Amino acid sequence: MSIKVAVLQSGEQIIAGMKEIVSEDKPIAYLFNQPHKIVLNNQIVLSESEDKSSVEVTLAKWILISDEDDIPVSVNQVVTLVEPVESVKKMYEEKVNGSDY
Repeated sequence: MSIKVAVLQSGEQIIAGMKEIVSEDKPIAYLFNQPHKIVLNNQIVLSESEDKSSVEVTLAKWILISDEDDIPVSVNQVVTLVEPVESVKKMYEEKVNGSDY
């Protein structure tokens, strides 16, 4: 499984270990392992003249009322999958592995 960020039809951004579920050579779902919702806090928008933009994020367990680690999500609910920035990936890995960050 590789760690990806999924943008869902609902607009939620979910970070998780992900792999495709395939049936008859077609992807039908993604298996999200230990999914966490990315919550943007105090988003700062900088002008085009700035070199960097900055945003504060927190991670919250995606489905709070379940103890399941693996959650299948239909491919039609996923708008796109992207690589997370290194700092968010590290934050996620530390959270799911039980380390403080």
